[in-house]
Parts: sequence; structure tokens; C-alpha cells
Amino acid sequence: MIHSKHMIAAIAAVLALLSATAVASDRSETPNIILIVADDLGYGELGCYGQQTIRTPRIDQLAAEGVRFTDFYCGSPVCAPSRSVLMTGRSPAHAYIRDNGDFRGGAALKAKQGWEFPGQQPIPADEVTLAEALQQRGYATAAIGKWGLGHCGTSGDPNTQGFDLFFGYYCQRHAHNHYPRFLWRNAEKVEYPGNDGRSLTGATFSQDEFTREALGFIRDHKDQPFFLYLPVVIPHLSIQVPQSSLAEYEGRIPEEPYEHNAYLKHPAPRAGYAAMVTHLDKAVGQVVDLVDELDLSDDTLILFTSDNGPTYNRLGGSDSDYFNSAAGFRGLKGSIYEGGIRVPLVARWTGHIPEGTESHEICAFWDLMPTLCEVAGAECPEVANGISILPAMLGEGSVDDREYLIWEFPGYGGQQAIRMGDWKGVVRNTKRGNRNLELYNLKDDPAESNDVAHKHPDRVARMQELLKADRTESPLFPLQRRRPNRP
Repeated sequence: MIHSKHMIAAIAAVLALLSATAVASDRSETPNIILIVADDLGYGELGCYGQQTIRTPRIDQLAAEGVRFTDFYCGSPVCAPSRSVLMTGRSPAHAYIRDNGDFRGGAALKAKQGWEFPGQQPIPADEVTLAEALQQRGYATAAIGKWGLGHCGTSGDPNTQGFDLFFGYYCQRHAHNHYPRFLWRNAEKVEYPGNDGRSLTGATFSQDEFTREALGFIRDHKDQPFFLYLPVVIPHLSIQVPQSSLAEYEGRIPEEPYEHNAYLKHPAPRAGYAAMVTHLDKAVGQVVDLVDELDLSDDTLILFTSDNGPTYNRLGGSDSDYFNSAAGFRGLKGSIYEGGIRVPLVARWTGHIPEGTESHEICAFWDLMPTLCEVAGAECPEVANGISILPAMLGEGSVDDREYLIWEFPGYGGQQAIRMGDWKGVVRNTKRGNRNLELYNLKDDPAESNDVAHKHPDRVARMQELLKADRTESPLFPLQRRRPNRP
């Protein structure tokens, strides 16, 4: 009898070990993914990218424990189209959303859903998002922060686009105040007494709510694969931050007066802006610390990037010149020059990404869909036209050969850009019928200050040919001004 009990116990132990091994094996093939996207954070606003004034020790640590990309680009120089590229994997010349723009067709939905802000033009129902691809692989999914791709009830509703949980701002205009009267949890409003949505301060700072929700989501799903998309609103204007964070910089940075505009006016704008970025850095640290505390670091890929370049100088009190926010690159948010589209990307995946590495691979937002699908073993939608940069992340060599990257942005007069190795072509003012291409050698001229198009006619012709050929026409966001029909 005793022998039999021992035999049964031994068999049970073996079965448990086999089961645990199978679970561990399955788990290793579906690592957690945390994608943190800052809002209007410039390439040069992190310490690991050369920032001298604003302190970002936790993001710098993330880079030191993983990889830092030097030539990574966002999807567009403004918010909504950049997020569209990120979520759908379609490059800017093929994406459905190519510019900011409020949704104009939601009068009935506004009354039914209780909207107070219109939201942006929604992505279509048939788009397959990164969240949907991962959800089909068995991932729990959450988007916490600013969405900008359609309000609840529209075809762009994140709950119908692959996210189990949405928490935050649906509308970018709503997100212009960091002390809102309410946020959204899926289709329900979460009210914040003590916030009036119009004042510089209030009782509840939205970034702190995003952090709290993110930590809760990680704890709730620590035993299953999860995708946490954190499109935070910092450091987008208005300049607002809790006093405890402001105190770290106030009186330590020289201030200059600025003209008030539509955004809330801050009495110490440079200190406030720096404090916002450092406040975000601490939030990133909280997320990383929880991942480590739960012993998930080997099973969690954490990425940090920004949706576009830094905001226009002195708008709303921001001072991109003072902080060297674009790291010497030409242009800011809204510009197709490097300052408007080159953004940070750091990634940590303990035990997989070598520590303290740097990648010079030329890559962009539309590469993250195939990359993260490969990480998760998920099926990447065929319409996604990026390539996986996982080999570059893991330090295993160069990514697949690719001749060029193309941007198309109908805003700010209409702009196109193409990067081919060290060469960058830029076309501006397409709405005025301009087709002339400026040419820059980024290796010799990273600030894009010396147009050498006249010296390289063959290269210019090739770029113009590609800009014309590798695109689809957008009826919603045309690159050229529509001409009236003539009889």
C-alpha cells in the first residue's frame, strides 16, 4: 500500500513537472509586450539621447539594460496618423488616417454615447490592428492613455479593434488638459471630482491614473500573456504637472515670458515642461519595477518611443530650442524634416536583448507590427508593409534589406519624404502643386541644411519615381489640393 502511494505520488510529480514544462514552453513563445508611447517627446529630450537639463534616469536605465535605436522614425509628424501607422502597420503613404481631423459624422452617436468631444476620424472596422493580431494569439490587451483613432461607438472604438480594456482619452482635444473632469473606461465615463477640466491644477493628474491602471492590468494578467499599450499624453501641452514634481525644477531653470495662446498658461513653463517629462520617467520606472518584482522581466519586452517630434517652439510655453528637444535636427512637430519624425526607441527584454547595445538600423513605426507579431508568434496582417527589426533588437545582425522608407503627410501644406540609406529626399508644399525634391546626405549633413539635389539628378529622379509609385490615393486626406470640376 505504501509502495503504491509512493508510486502514485511519483507519477503525479512527473505529470506536474511535464505540465509546468509545457506551460513554461508555451509562455516563452508568447512573451508579454509593453509598448509605451510618449506624446510630442523630442529625440533629444531623454538623457540617453543627449539631454542635459531634463532628468530621465529610469528610461536611461531601460536603454542601458537593452538597446537604443539611433535611426528610428515615427509614422507621421502629428499624432493621429502616427498612431494609425503604429496600430495598423500600414506605412504613411498607404495608411487610412494621414492627418489629424475631427470626426464630423457622429451627431447621433454623440447623443447616444454621451460624448463631449468629437474624437478623430475613426479607422475602418476592417482594419486589423496590432492588438487584434495579438488578441488572436491569446493575449490580454489594454490601451491606456490617448487613443485618437475614433471615439467609442465608432468603427475605431478600441474595444472593437482588439483591446479588452481602454482607459483614457478617446479624443485628442480632450487630452489637452491633464486634469480632466472625466476619463473613459471603455464606454463608461469615470468622473474626477476636484478637476474642472479648465484649470492648471486639480485633484487628479491623468498620468497618475494611467500609471495606476497599467500597474493593475499587469498584476491582473501576470499569469497569462498580455499586451499593454501605453500611449501617454506627456509632454503634450498644456504644461501641467503636480507641484511635487514641479518643485524639482522650479527656480533652478531660467524662465522667459511668453504670449498666452489656446493652451493653459503656466507661470514656470520651462520648469513645468521638464517636470512633466521627469514625472513620466518615474511612471516608466514604476512599470519596470513591477515587471521585475513579479519576476516577469525574462518574459516581457518593454519598448519606449514617441509619436512624433517636439512641439513648436514657445507654443503653450514649451521651449524646444532651450532644451535642444530635436537634438539639432531640422524641424519640429508637423515637419517631415528629421526633427519632426526621428524619435527615440529603447527596448529591454532581459536575457534576450544584450545590455547596453545600440542599433543604427533605419526603421520606423510600421516595422513594429511585424516585429511584435514575430515576438508573439502571431500572424501579421498581409497589408502591413513593414519588416521585422527583431534581429536588430536581439543583436543578431542587420534586418532584411530594404531600399527605402516613405512618408506622406498632407498637413502643413502637404509634404513627402523618402530615406534611402544616408540620403533623404523631401518635397514640401504639395498642396500648391510643388514637385521639386530637396536632397540631403544625412551622414554629412544631419541637420538637412545643404540641399544637394542639383548635384545628383539621377538620385533625385529615382526618389521622385518611388514617391509617385509607392502610394495609394487617400480620398479623406489628399496630398494635393483638389481641383474643382470644370464643364
